[in-house]
Amino acid sequence: MTFNSLITVAIGEAMVELAPVGGGLYRRGIAGDTFNTAWHMAQALAGRARVGYVSGVGQDAISDAFLAELVADGLDVSGIGRDASRTMGLYLIELDGVERRFHYWRSTSAAKLLASDTDVLTAALKGAGLIHLSGITVAILAPQDRARLIAALRVARAAGARVSFDPNIRPKLWSSVDEIRDTIPRFLAVADIALPSFDDEVAVWADTSPQATLARFAAAGVGEVVVKNGAGTVSLLSDGATAQCPTPAVSGIVDTTGAGDAFNAGYLSARLLGHAPEWAVAHGQMFAGEVIRHFGARIPKPSIPQLQTPA
Repeated sequence: MTFNSLITVAIGEAMVELAPVGGGLYRRGIAGDTFNTAWHMAQALAGRARVGYVSGVGQDAISDAFLAELVADGLDVSGIGRDASRTMGLYLIELDGVERRFHYWRSTSAAKLLASDTDVLTAALKGAGLIHLSGITVAILAPQDRARLIAALRVARAAGARVSFDPNIRPKLWSSVDEIRDTIPRFLAVADIALPSFDDEVAVWADTSPQATLARFAAAGVGEVVVKNGAGTVSLLSDGATAQCPTPAVSGIVDTTGAGDAFNAGYLSARLLGHAPEWAVAHGQMFAGEVIRHFGARIPKPSIPQLQTPA
């Protein structure tokens, strides 16, 4: 797969994150599935590609700090709208061992309006070589805005962009399983790369194996599919061929938050720079393996240099 430019644009919602650090204490940060991926990609690519984020925030101090952090970390914020009547959502991570549950407060999130203006959205995607979004991106939007997003993705693809889609299904964000089953295929129809997690697909589609997931996505017209499976083997479909990529064991796991998002970043960074899919899987596994050794959804900056994507 080739890309018409080294510009990546991720679309979605960044939220204030309260992550446990032990002793009943929490650390405030910013996270969100596509934001985590975009941030990790910007660090992995280290200026060799432009990474931007399309979202919405408020005009308050927390939103100001978020934008300042993105700029300092090398991301393009020109696609982030500001709304004086709204702000950023918030979530709290509750750990059960190393597994996690999330508690959300996002009813007034400005990101829910990120696709409310077709012209603004289309302009934000113009020139992109790779566009990344997720099922969470889609779930927080009103039905008419989902239609606007699909239209904008079609325009971008016609101009040469490649679209990456992680279904990342969170049932609580949807009105019903039927809504999920109706909506997700419409976004698969405009996707070139899909990055599903097997447990999500089992819950909604009752897939019997990762190979069944590969087959279903291929039947939907997606040419490159990577099925993540926790600590299990990653299943890959590319150019009509399948491969199985064992996941290396990881020691010192403290928090599995953001593992799939970090995998996406490693994989997409590698593909953007021309690496083969199987090599990109290994790069994604390296990112995922590192993030789960730390609290929160992002890898600490001192650990990033060793993970940078080679040319």
